[in-house]
Amino acid sequence: MLPIGTQAPLFEADSTTGMIKLNNYIGKQPIVLIFYPMDETPGCTKQLCAVRDSRALYAQYDALVMGVNPASLEHHRKFAEKQGYDFPLIVDSGGEIRKAFGVGKMLGLIAQQRVVFVIGRDGKIAFAQKGNRPTEEIIGVLQSLQNTNH
Repeated sequence: MLPIGTQAPLFEADSTTGMIKLNNYIGKQPIVLIFYPMDETPGCTKQLCAVRDSRALYAQYDALVMGVNPASLEHHRKFAEKQGYDFPLIVDSGGEIRKAFGVGKMLGLIAQQRVVFVIGRDGKIAFAQKGNRPTEEIIGVLQSLQNTNH
């Protein structure tokens, strides 16, 4: 897992909201990148529903939240539509994004680990933690980033 202070790897990938080029957002807004194992599983659904339900909190910090896993675009679209997700779910079909960020696999299975990264406007990783991180923890990181930028 990439450590805090590391420049975030740039990537381009398809998503439920169109092509995502990370370079288009660096320098403009903080980014919350959520690597989650699978669409339609209870833990992942709960984690991403927390993002959906906290959109106003993320908006206060102009944060772009994105989910990442290797599922197909069609699968991501069905999942996003069913749950009402208005943030991008990124297709990482070959696992290149996961590997670039140093996110491992769980118990040697096909599923990737659950990891949350927060990337500051400077493009550096400000937060990197495994697991389903509480919204308050992520918002706290965004708040501290905003305070250091003013």
